[in-house]
Amino acid sequence: MGGSAVNGSALNVGVVGVGNISRQYFEHFPALPNLRLRAIADIDLDRAAAVAADQGAEAMSVDALLAYPEIDVVLNLTIPQAHAEIALAALDAGKHVYGEKPLALDIAQATPVLERAAALGLRVGSAPDTVLGTGIQTARAVLDAGSIGVPLGAAVAWTAPGHELWHPAPAFYYQPGGGPLFDMGPYYLTSLVTFFGPVVRVSGATSRSARERTVATGPQAGTAIPVEVETHVTALLEHASGVISTVTVSFDVWATRVPLFEVYGTEGTLSVPDPNHFSGAVAIATSADREFRDVPVAAGYAEAGRGYGLADLARAIETDRPHRASGDLAFHVLEIMEAVLAAGARHEVITLTSTVDRPDAVPLGARPESW
Repeated sequence: MGGSAVNGSALNVGVVGVGNISRQYFEHFPALPNLRLRAIADIDLDRAAAVAADQGAEAMSVDALLAYPEIDVVLNLTIPQAHAEIALAALDAGKHVYGEKPLALDIAQATPVLERAAALGLRVGSAPDTVLGTGIQTARAVLDAGSIGVPLGAAVAWTAPGHELWHPAPAFYYQPGGGPLFDMGPYYLTSLVTFFGPVVRVSGATSRSARERTVATGPQAGTAIPVEVETHVTALLEHASGVISTVTVSFDVWATRVPLFEVYGTEGTLSVPDPNHFSGAVAIATSADREFRDVPVAAGYAEAGRGYGLADLARAIETDRPHRASGDLAFHVLEIMEAVLAAGARHEVITLTSTVDRPDAVPLGARPESW
């Protein structure tokens, strides 16, 4: 069975998949002493070898990495269609798993991942860990302090024309596991659950535009992209706490002036920074003057980046406590997204079956390898 970060030792990490997002993880590994990058695998063996040489790690096939006894945790950065398969294989090899979002394509695929981990005594973690940074954690601290009174509602609107305008290989964004909901939704939904707790009921409406999509940049420029997902989604979420959240995500909006993320309370409004980033300005406007004023940073991992959720998992193993970017949280967010699509297709209100506790807050000044 994979080891653990015990008595200050580092967790040995094997990375599967070295696409665009992997660079952000590699950038932050040097700042996380409880993680040690040991091996890299990819279906493109030449690409794995090049990245491994640059990172000072060993290049391997996926099967060899999963069987490598020195690896404690697999960082799963594959495309969404492979998330559950790689996670299960890693768990069966006795290794903890931390993966990019979504946890799986649907809850039917995600359920055995969590069940297998529980049976084997292993951890499952999942992005996004952006919510552990100073932006979302400071916003949470403001809410928990009652600075805008009792929260009543929240509004999210993330929109863009489509990732094909900038990504060199964007086809997977338009396949199951992609689209604006599964790609961008986890940042906002994870934040909402972090703020207000689990969601109990979901309704929504969805659409798929007929606009033709083609790759705009890179060697695939001009290539047509088949669209297999809904490209404009609006959801209404009812939290167990009584808060009502509205969420719109879209690949069909060329420009907007709609606020990105706000929370409305009995005594004011909270402006929440973009949870696609680890930091950002938090502001509140109270009933006293209704003018937005920035709030000082009050919580969260400072100067954080991708990989901090994995370091938090390593520290949680060492201290025998729950990790924050957990598989249970990712599963609940996945069920929310699946329910939104079902509600839109069936024109029904969907009651969720899963629930999850709010993760522990991140105190100001905490380090994921030592707190």
